[in-house]
Amino acid sequence: MVNWKDPWHPEAGGAEAYAWRMARHLLAAGALVTYVTARPSGQAGDDSRDGIPIVRGGGRWTVYPWVLWWLWRHRRDFDAVIDCQNGIPFFSPWVLPRRTAVACVIHHVHDRQFELHFGPVLARIGQWLEGPVARRAYRRAVTVAVSPSTVSALRERLRWRGPVVVIPNGMESSAGTGSAVSARAEAPALLCVGRLAVHKRVERLLDVVDELGERWPGLRLDVVGDGPVLPALRAAVAERGLRERVTLHGFLPTAERDELVSRAWLHLSASHGEGWGLVVLEAARAGLPTVAYDVDGLRDAVRHGETGWLAPHDGDLTAAVDEALTVLADPDRAATTAAACRRWAAGFSWDDSGERMRAVLDDLLAPGAVPWSEQTLVVVAAVSDGPAVAERLRAALPERCRVDAEAGSLRLLAPAVPAEALLTALEAAGVSRESITVRTPLPTELLGGRAA
Repeated sequence: MVNWKDPWHPEAGGAEAYAWRMARHLLAAGALVTYVTARPSGQAGDDSRDGIPIVRGGGRWTVYPWVLWWLWRHRRDFDAVIDCQNGIPFFSPWVLPRRTAVACVIHHVHDRQFELHFGPVLARIGQWLEGPVARRAYRRAVTVAVSPSTVSALRERLRWRGPVVVIPNGMESSAGTGSAVSARAEAPALLCVGRLAVHKRVERLLDVVDELGERWPGLRLDVVGDGPVLPALRAAVAERGLRERVTLHGFLPTAERDELVSRAWLHLSASHGEGWGLVVLEAARAGLPTVAYDVDGLRDAVRHGETGWLAPHDGDLTAAVDEALTVLADPDRAATTAAACRRWAAGFSWDDSGERMRAVLDDLLAPGAVPWSEQTLVVVAAVSDGPAVAERLRAALPERCRVDAEAGSLRLLAPAVPAEALLTALEAAGVSRESITVRTPLPTELLGGRAA
């Protein structure tokens, strides 16, 4: 398991939670797992957590060549690599034997975010590495995306043509079900949880508090999390005279964070884009809805009008928050929203996501398995408007997929595309899963990690 950071890195976030959960599940399934990552100041080069050896080396940028060196040196010691891409990939296929299975995990496409973090020259280099270079390096690997919108971004913006399987973030199976509505504060309380980075755009939430203060007396905002923009946010709060209404807590222990969640009316995200938005599901688990922009990842994690509200990208977040508070001011509607949030979050589990990852590796490593570049699936579906659905599919799937359509049916030949990725695309095009028949020459299909 190769990832830029591990969960104990001072800048760890949702991507690290995902990678570690996958590693733990594979270990429990009988695999021998090694976690390879960067080494921040104060951490040991060789470590072990939860029975998983951790190998650390390299810094923020030097971790990439260091990981390649480590993989090359140990290239005959393992059967598969899960290569987690966080903007810049590790390019693991360059140093591995052809027989080694590679799954490239991509949380979200960073192309536009490079411009927020770097100058024009470095941004262009990052976009080139993430796009054309990575596309070629991983052409024989299977890609794992954490959300349907990440798949769309890969296809449309990076022109990714290889197979993509969706394996979403999960939730703790033993998560509590405490009611955020019954314990919530009397006055409207807003909450933002997450790493305070540039692309999170937390400063926009200060505008929300400023503009809605008179309409909603007692309105306040609690921000939980640490990160590079925290000093600038503190200065902005002081300069705008918002100290009485905005509290920047920094990092908080879990119990103190959960107390704020239980008292909040609404969770907010102004992020430029996410792979999924794990904090959205964590809030929903407690019955807390989210207002966010309609951007990659968050449009998958928030069900508009049911478990939260989505504002148009770079639109008026204040209006969306005002609408949400109006709904949540009614106790009955607030209770209905909280129940919908809990139902939505209950549909995700780390065990299910781990099983999907195991199914991907099982398929790649099966004796005599057909190479990904030669796999073919035949999909037959009943549809009301075949030609229209076919057009949408042709735009979403790799060019080598062949789509034949009549008025009420659809037939699709799809080499090098796993069944789960096809089913995701078909559902996005308006085809119900119940109407789909999938045939394959392979012994298994990736249908939620189960043979079918």
